[in-house]
Amino acid sequence: MLRREFGKASLGMMASSALSASAKRAESFGGDFPKTPGLTAYVGRFVATTSYEQIPEEVIELGKKSILDGLGLALAGSRAETGSISRKYVQQIGVCNGRATIIGSAQKTSPRFAALVNGISIHADDFDDTQLAAAKDRVYGLLMHPTVPVLPAIFALAEQRAVSGKEWMLAYHVGAEVECKVAEAIAPRHYQDGFHTSGTCGPFGSAAACAKLLKFDLPKTLNAFGLAASQSGGLRENFGTMTKPFQAGHAAESGLISAELVALGWTAAEQILEADRGFFHAAGGSYDSSAIMDRLGNPWTFASPGVSLKPYPSGSLTHPAMTELARLIDAHKIQATQVEKVDVGANHNMTTTLLHHQPKTGLEAKFSMEFCIAILLLEHKAGLGQFLDKVVQRPDVQEMIRRINFYVDPEAENAGYDKMTSILKIHLTGGKTITGRADFGKGSPANPMSFDEAAAKFRGCAEFAEWPTAKTEQIIALTKSLEAAPDMSALSPLLSA
Repeated sequence: MLRREFGKASLGMMASSALSASAKRAESFGGDFPKTPGLTAYVGRFVATTSYEQIPEEVIELGKKSILDGLGLALAGSRAETGSISRKYVQQIGVCNGRATIIGSAQKTSPRFAALVNGISIHADDFDDTQLAAAKDRVYGLLMHPTVPVLPAIFALAEQRAVSGKEWMLAYHVGAEVECKVAEAIAPRHYQDGFHTSGTCGPFGSAAACAKLLKFDLPKTLNAFGLAASQSGGLRENFGTMTKPFQAGHAAESGLISAELVALGWTAAEQILEADRGFFHAAGGSYDSSAIMDRLGNPWTFASPGVSLKPYPSGSLTHPAMTELARLIDAHKIQATQVEKVDVGANHNMTTTLLHHQPKTGLEAKFSMEFCIAILLLEHKAGLGQFLDKVVQRPDVQEMIRRINFYVDPEAENAGYDKMTSILKIHLTGGKTITGRADFGKGSPANPMSFDEAAAKFRGCAEFAEWPTAKTEQIIALTKSLEAAPDMSALSPLLSA
């Protein structure tokens, strides 16, 4: 199947799946807690028995883009303040004598702390990939960042043993599939009431990936899930602070710790998902068993509803408006000096999640529609170099922010929360108004990045980290042909100073 045809098919599957399941889901979340005996065992069997050959070629290729994206963000994020603090912490507690690479540095540590620090770096700039939801009751149609809990864990484990590219990708896809389906199944209340799904569901992905890489049987896999679930955590109140990337890095660390302890004989509850005192009940109150039972790899989440790559280092909810604004700026040659006001209409969940309406820091700016629109108008770009405290605090930026009206628009509200409908009205001097609308941004399955575009983003991240060009190109080449790699430890020297 051609990639373009595959993308259209995936979008069609997403739409039909959402419409047919919406009534059932509403009913299931309102009734008694579901009884699905053997659910965790089903997930464990999927992890233990899935082979590389069972993953569709299209899914493998989509995964390569997310893997390359994650590696580039680990490099860029190593330059963030969170990267510096994390490395100091590793030194402070005296765990610098291991063999696991802290990406973007010459530092080595244990696999556990490498997974933590590299996970923090991948999520530091809020620039990593995003899982789309199948159901319309999912706020914004978004669930979690699938690569950050999984990639740092398997990267650290693979440095300790001989792992081929196929084995590595199999672990990656199994882990991402498990965490995404867990996130899809849990009741929407989980996210709406304040949980950060990358931190809460991510440990299941990391544990699944590590269990696969360590060739666990079913009992060991179930024990890894039970232990990982008890480390689940993350709160949305920390969005816009250093703690948001910590939550993602901790998810990677938690799954890896769980697998390593289980390998030594550690035990845990073996029905942790569906039990009355288990994860779904405690963290969400309910779940939709039909979203996960018999759904792993059927279809793979990367195929439908898909995973988005971010074009900008900000919250995904800003991207449709930014993508459309960039198009309008180019089409109409808009200059900042012409702009009197910009109205950006969205649904109410977008206006409350993008909660920093007068940002003063780079971290706050990532969750500020006002800043994202203002910086595109002023500089016609919004990359890593724009989301810095000194840029956000510039007088011209703050003055432009005051011209942006971010409001709840009835049309966007009625479009549904599975979309990120953004309605633009750009009021120019002289009375002219330019309008636009977008439901999805660049990098989404509706408007995907090619591998070459993902590689261009990777180069930008590497350049931001002042990474050697030769290493940058070697990483891109290796990722493009991962299935042919005999030993993934070859990646380590390319990502260490």
